[in-house]
Amino acid sequence: MRAYRGISGFRGDNPRAWVMTIVRNTAFTWLKKHRDPSLISMENFEDHGEGRNLEVMDPATPELALIERADAARLESAIAGLPPLFRETLVLRELQGFNYRAIGEITGVPIGTVMSRLARARRQLTVALGADEK
Repeated sequence: MRAYRGISGFRGDNPRAWVMTIVRNTAFTWLKKHRDPSLISMENFEDHGEGRNLEVMDPATPELALIERADAARLESAIAGLPPLFRETLVLRELQGFNYRAIGEITGVPIGTVMSRLARARRQLTVALGADEK
């Protein structure tokens, strides 16, 4: 509804980023009003059924399917463990496919900050996944 009401004010060249900004801001507004931040626990992320989109569609063998699900769960858990700003930037880039400029528009930060957050998120993700293998 916010996007519909504000369409006449759209002056950018990337409508997808504009809508994503509205969705992001609306979600944050709702969370401030309705949720206690201490209630959101990332430790139980997998228990809430998140990440179902990472399931294997057509595995060659049951063993391969099990390995792929375990890998997807490790990756999902590592992403969930990232600080929110890094996680948001990583998800917008790697999962949603936004470019740096669009991510900057969505999050309201300069492109340099987007690149820095993305680099740090990837580094922390690599460390987290490497620690799991030891």
